[in-house]
Order: sequence, then C-alpha cells, then structure tokens
Amino acid sequence: MRAGLVVPVKGLDRGKSRLRGAADGGVGDPARHAELALALALDTIDAALAAPSVAEIVVVTDDERVAAALTGTVRVVRDEPAGGLNAAYRHGAAALSAGLARGALQADLPALKPEELEAALAGHARAFVADAAGTGTTLLLSPAGTPLDPRFGPGSAAAHVASGAVPVGGGLPGLRRDVDTETDLREACALGVGVRTRGLFVCG
Repeated sequence: MRAGLVVPVKGLDRGKSRLRGAADGGVGDPARHAELALALALDTIDAALAAPSVAEIVVVTDDERVAAALTGTVRVVRDEPAGGLNAAYRHGAAALSAGLARGALQADLPALKPEELEAALAGHARAFVADAAGTGTTLLLSPAGTPLDPRFGPGSAAAHVASGAVPVGGGLPGLRRDVDTETDLREACALGVGVRTRGLFVCG
C-alpha cells in the first residue's frame, strides 16, 4: 500500500530521559543527550523515507532543532501543547494527503531497515507491529479513508487489537526494536543502527 506516515518527535530536552548519559559515558550532558535523541529520530526517518511505499512523512514536533534538521526532507507540523502522543498522531494524520493509507510510526527505531517497513506496509487491513517486548506498538496502520485511531501508551498492543487492528507477523527486528534504555540501544546496535546514532554511541 502507498502510505503516509506520522512521526511525532518530543522536545529533545524532554524525551528519552532513561537514555540520559548514554552518549557521554554516564555524564548526562544535556547537549549530548539532545544530540542522541535527535539522531535516533533522524535515523528512523531516513530509513522510512527509503521505503518505496512511503509516499510522505509528517513529523509532529514543537522542537525547533528537530524542525531545522528536517527542513526540505519531510513536512513538519507544530505539536499541540499538552496534547499527548495520541493527539500528536491524530494531528499529523489530518495533515497527510488524501488517498493514502495512514501510518503511525515511533521515532526511536534507529535499527529500522527500509525493507522491514516495506514488508509491514504490504497488507491492506488495519494492522500494527508490536515492539520487541510484545506489549507495545512501533507502527500502526489504517487503510486509506479510515481513521488512524491511535491507542499508544502502556499495553498499546492489546489496545490496538481491541480496536480491530491485526498484528503484523514476521521477524522485523529493527522495526520492533524501539529504544528507551541503554540496554535497548545496545540491542539496536547489534542489529545495525543508522549512521547518526552510530556516531554518538559506541556499540559493542
């Protein structure tokens, strides 16, 4: 299916708090942390842009550094204050072009491979990709002309099943490996992360 993806990116100073210190040996410098958070998002978006079925990407953010880094590559729309993740997905979906399937993609998938995303987009039903733990969601898909209806948060995999979405099968390790902790990041490294993340975190 031809799809438009929505990728919310939280403010770099607020996001990925459990990764603080991963980019500088535990020091926790705010600037280095922001660089790493941005690298995770940009590597995710680069991989998504390389998937042939992705027609467009809308990034929802209130961080000017994120917006500046993406100028000329994707459409950026301003996040709504205090709206939360699901509100950001709905807001971004409203900005996608008509006639496309809608996808909600997490922004912390530095090991994502374009071919994995392409495989996930091959179906036509409302579907989702569970995270590595099996309880969360890294990608939600809705066919063209139907609401995205995101239900991200704790237990989102079960919530998306309850909404009528079917789980996407297959390995898809990079698409499932979201990164919240340094352990997650090391597991992503073992799968092969994008160049920006690799430049900020010593894998191994």
